[in-house]
Amino acid sequence: MSATWWRGAVVFIGAAVAASASAQAPAQAPLNVASPNGALVVTVGLGEQLTWAVALRDKVILQPSRLTMTLAGGQVLGARPVVQTTRTRTVDQRLAPVVRIKRAEVRDRFNERRIDFAGRYALIVRAYDDAVAYRFVTALPGEITVVTEEATLTWVGDPLVYFPEETSLQSHQERQYKKLRLSEIGAARFSSLPAMVVLPDGVKVVVTEADLLDYPGMDLTGSGTPNTLKGLFPAYPRRVELVRDRDEKVVEREDFIARTRGTRDFPWRVVVVAERDETLLATDIVYRLASATTMTDTEWITPGKVAWDWWNANNIYGVPFRAGVNTATYKHYIDFAAEHGIPYIILDEGWYPLGNLLATVPAIDMDTLAAYARQKHVGLVMWVIWKTLDLQMQPALDQFAKWGVKGIKVDFMQREDQWMVNFYERVAQEAAKRHLLVDFHGAYKPTGLYRTYPHVVTSEGVLGLEQSKWSDLASPDNAVTFPFMRMLAGPVDYTPGAMLNATKADFKPVFNRPMSQGTRCQQLAMYVVFESPLQMLADSPSNYRKEPESLAFLSAVPTVWDETVVLSAKVGEYIVTARRSGKEWYVGAITNWTARDLEIDLSWLGRGPFMADIYRDGPNADRAGVDYAREQRPVTAADRLKLSLAPGGGFVARFVPR
Repeated sequence: MSATWWRGAVVFIGAAVAASASAQAPAQAPLNVASPNGALVVTVGLGEQLTWAVALRDKVILQPSRLTMTLAGGQVLGARPVVQTTRTRTVDQRLAPVVRIKRAEVRDRFNERRIDFAGRYALIVRAYDDAVAYRFVTALPGEITVVTEEATLTWVGDPLVYFPEETSLQSHQERQYKKLRLSEIGAARFSSLPAMVVLPDGVKVVVTEADLLDYPGMDLTGSGTPNTLKGLFPAYPRRVELVRDRDEKVVEREDFIARTRGTRDFPWRVVVVAERDETLLATDIVYRLASATTMTDTEWITPGKVAWDWWNANNIYGVPFRAGVNTATYKHYIDFAAEHGIPYIILDEGWYPLGNLLATVPAIDMDTLAAYARQKHVGLVMWVIWKTLDLQMQPALDQFAKWGVKGIKVDFMQREDQWMVNFYERVAQEAAKRHLLVDFHGAYKPTGLYRTYPHVVTSEGVLGLEQSKWSDLASPDNAVTFPFMRMLAGPVDYTPGAMLNATKADFKPVFNRPMSQGTRCQQLAMYVVFESPLQMLADSPSNYRKEPESLAFLSAVPTVWDETVVLSAKVGEYIVTARRSGKEWYVGAITNWTARDLEIDLSWLGRGPFMADIYRDGPNADRAGVDYAREQRPVTAADRLKLSLAPGGGFVARFVPR
């Protein structure tokens, strides 16, 4: 089931749209569409099989690659295509996001060609300055069954691929990026998306999808054709087994990937092309391609920071009560949040007896907690296992609304078949009716639901800080790699904020008293570098209170932004990002395990003097990750800043107009 009643409208600040049409374009002639700056050109081939190819500045990026969709009954969209009409249009409009993930105004500028074929289907191709995309459109009666989709990508040579390899379709999509040659990826290997292809000249190409609704998500696998990757789509589940409360396994699948409306737009297949690594951090292409929201009541959607209990295992100390999953502990979290301007706390696993969202464990008095939170003007976010929510959705969400809860964290979906994709949308619809924010965990990558339903403010699907409780995978190397791919797709609930910071040699995974890898300043800088409108503070209130200077920064840093400027970046090495909120600017820089010196100019600050509040790696941060130095000094747009980053280090600064 897919709602259409909230989709279709676009918020315009200003738009310029031009269109032209030509009838009966010759089927044998390829059709082109170029980006507004002319650098990217998509060529649609119209031979025996529909194909697309992409060139950058006249150099081939993608060779002709087959595109088909096979329907039950034998119709193959894209086989022996017969063009009936083709239309082009040029769009240049300004979009105003309800939730300002990167910027308050998004420029949506592209050239588009729509090709209508005999058989009541069409292909829409768009070329942006930073990406190209295509989608199938059908105008068929009733319901259709999609047996399979052929989405291929044929590259030149044997490029390097950043491949977030999966071993099962049952996955949280929290993967390291393996660096493989294309020739190493056969039909038996597959990855989730986004994935990156590095061309010999250094151009980076990231593959993902957008506007995924009522259809399975796409993964990426090798094929029997040389130099070719292709889409992999999970078939619709025929039979499932609930292994335990959170693990529903698909034990039998249908012989199709989707049953859906015959008249509809299908998801966009997206290729982001970056001559500079900074482009991958700056693009908001998935937002631009997603269906615009038709929600008119959005004033209640309030992003912010969240004091989180689970990562630090409720390790509160120096208090007159026994810490744990109980009313006294959560009152303490509420007090901490109220004192430091943190709008939310989360009640993670343990607050309800597993399997029943309509009850609480004996140590939790929700009526008392809800009243206390209202009194302190702190919102509650409730963790739920998706399967229990699915079984009890109406009464559970009604109970949350009665308590005055402000959001839900839905966990352990671990699938992206059509049924599960529709579950995401159903949760979004029901949560909106009750003014609940949504954070999806155990989730597939974002595909733009955060635009269509802007109260879906963040999601996981990333190898995040929680991994430090049991492994060393959440490393500084990971921190400067995933943003170029996973964060390109949308907000990322990485959950930073550790106050116990360890060098590479000193780090140990400790489940109940976890630490982070890298320096204190790297943890602070993550709040600027990583995007999440609902941003967690992972550590214990007791640990934060021992670090008042760090807490002062965390209390002040926004979670949404009016402007973003990526100052310098290199995949797998470092990131330096500047962001503006109102009249204040922030800069965050992080590096991998390699120490480095960087210099940035401040020309983006604009007119007027500023007071800079700076947190740097201390002189001994390479030996003790907690070492940092803080300074405050006046700066102007004419100044330059030197950043000396320790191994696994960081830098963060707040610039306040004087």
